[in-house]
Amino acid sequence: MSTFRSRALQETLNRKPVKIPQTKNRSEFFGSNVFNEVSMQQYLTKEAYQGVMNAIKHGSRIDRKIADQVANSMKNWALSKGATHFTHWFQPLTGGTAEKHDAFFELLADGSSMEKFGGNELVQQEPDASSFPSGGIRNTFEARGYTAWDPTSPAFIYGPTLCIPTIFVAYTGEALDNKTPLLRALNAIDKQATAVAKYFDKTVSKVNASLGWEQEYFLIDKALALSRPDIVLTGRTLLGHSSAKGQQLDDHYFGSIPQRVLSFMIELENECIKLGIPVKTRHNEVAPNQFELAPIYEEANLAVDHNALLMDIMGRIATNHQLKVLLHEKPFKGINGSGKHNNWSLSTDNGVNLLSPGKTPMRNLQFLTFFINTIKAIYKHEALMRAEIASASNDHRLGANEAPPAIMSVFIGAQLSSVLRELENVTDGKLSPEEKTDLKLNVIGKIPEILLDNTDRNRTSPFAFTGNKFEFRAVGSMANCATPMTVLNTIVAKQLKDFKKQVDLLIEKKDLKKDEAIFNVLREYIKDSKDILFEGNGYGEEWEKEAAKRGLSNNKTTPSAIKAKVTKKTIELFAEMEVMNEKEILARHEIELQAYSLRIQIEGRVLGDVALNHVIPTAVNYQNTLIKNVRGLKEVFSKEFESIGKDQMDLIKKISDHISGITKNTNAMVEERKKANATLDEEQKAFIYCDKIKPYFDKIRYHCDKLELMIDDELWPLVKYREMLFTR
Repeated sequence: MSTFRSRALQETLNRKPVKIPQTKNRSEFFGSNVFNEVSMQQYLTKEAYQGVMNAIKHGSRIDRKIADQVANSMKNWALSKGATHFTHWFQPLTGGTAEKHDAFFELLADGSSMEKFGGNELVQQEPDASSFPSGGIRNTFEARGYTAWDPTSPAFIYGPTLCIPTIFVAYTGEALDNKTPLLRALNAIDKQATAVAKYFDKTVSKVNASLGWEQEYFLIDKALALSRPDIVLTGRTLLGHSSAKGQQLDDHYFGSIPQRVLSFMIELENECIKLGIPVKTRHNEVAPNQFELAPIYEEANLAVDHNALLMDIMGRIATNHQLKVLLHEKPFKGINGSGKHNNWSLSTDNGVNLLSPGKTPMRNLQFLTFFINTIKAIYKHEALMRAEIASASNDHRLGANEAPPAIMSVFIGAQLSSVLRELENVTDGKLSPEEKTDLKLNVIGKIPEILLDNTDRNRTSPFAFTGNKFEFRAVGSMANCATPMTVLNTIVAKQLKDFKKQVDLLIEKKDLKKDEAIFNVLREYIKDSKDILFEGNGYGEEWEKEAAKRGLSNNKTTPSAIKAKVTKKTIELFAEMEVMNEKEILARHEIELQAYSLRIQIEGRVLGDVALNHVIPTAVNYQNTLIKNVRGLKEVFSKEFESIGKDQMDLIKKISDHISGITKNTNAMVEERKKANATLDEEQKAFIYCDKIKPYFDKIRYHCDKLELMIDDELWPLVKYREMLFTR
């Protein structure tokens, strides 16, 4: 066995059994490292506290005097927790998080020192951030990018550092991060949903979008992970033959959690609880060594921050347990990949979930209004929804008979479909008293009962209604939730805006009562958006054909999918809702094209390196052993050699064929890569990487994986699937 692989396996097998740590009630230390309302009430003056709360609830500006008071109190709180530094914590367009730490420590003129942190440092900073992707918004030599405090997401202490959630914008004001457009989208949905909610309850003054994410991930032994160059550099295995046993027995799903993994989970959850992340659920997923973590729902902005923070925490905690977290959507071929289901809903400031029916027909009509408008929004912008979850890594998963397909559709269940069909037949115009009674009591009045008994699910649907929320199941496990949440809230906000205009127009021009106007508009929406509804198997070829007939997009690769982000329709949408301007949209498109090309480029380089410098030398070495064996057989069995040595000769020939296949395809891939790298147009380059270079990956892998089965296990240099997936 290769020295590297042998050492990694031995290190893994020598691990001592892990004890499950003891923990106290989590409610006792929930949010203990967060500068939340409880901490603010303890440390802030009444004036400062009220100023921050007004900023959180109403978007009011915090003046310099209040900012200084908040900064001083925040510093005192952080010092009491052992913090020595502070950072503006933001989410640049890399998809991850960023931070630059500064000490509270300051020297005074007389040579003494003190801990200092003022309003200027709290509210705004200018990090040297010229190397973050900007898509042409600013030049590389222009380092000015500003971080600005987001008071709606509370500061927290992670390690010895006070982390202040911020936005990140250019000197000219354009968003250079994922959070700024999200905040704008949340403002848009608040404004438009509140206006519509007032049809049903005049006391509503605010609507919040909520998000509950479900994070799937793999855990493998750290020593085994570090022995694989492909995992280290790309986050996934670029070659490796499937294990004889995978997930086919479904014995891992919801099974007993391995002790070492459980120990990791407990430490992770404890850290999350301290940071105010309300983790609730943990379980084994379908694939071996795959798991899931899910929290209680939160306001969308906070939930996005918490998920971004969680992904960082996971890696750090895993190291304590000599484990490696793999967040890639498809780290292993032949078994399920990982997603991050985004469960989304809307709630009013008086506690009503707008996607949950009530006990009265009026409340049910409110539910139908937001329910049908959401479906209509998805139908109008299905290509944009697909574009927003596109990435080089998620392309491996979408439509792979394990995850939602690349075709966007909405699943609502047979019973709600029946309700919509009945509503579709509502009279066009004024309703008679009998029609109103029949509609409200016999159709709308039954909705709570229907939803109570409606437990059917469609696991192949990318966007499914699940009782009192919609579940966007196509989001990738590595993705920042801000991007799909920005699009979803924007398109629903736009749809609600259009809906209100139509309803008000019917009331004014046709002298219809409010309920009648709402029924008439909803009736047309149901007719218009029927093509997006699908109850069947999203994995089947029949659905692809049917979706094409319905005019739905089916963009299976990132370069083709993200074209929807820069259409005139999309640019006008974001501009109207004041979420992004054209410059910000085009910049993001360019960044995503570059990121796609670079990821495929890196994977190609790593695959070529492993194939040429690990696999082929091992194959040649084993082939030489076989040749030596054949020569010995020929000496001993000269007369019978042709029959006795046939199998060895065939094996030598097959090894040569596979070596030739690897060399030929790797060289061809390199030549195509040279052509791509010489291309200046980013979109053209991305399509070359997608259509010309990426197909070589499977060809090279085929020959490498065949050699893995032929070559002596003692010689094979790379840790195998069976070792990574079943080593506890």
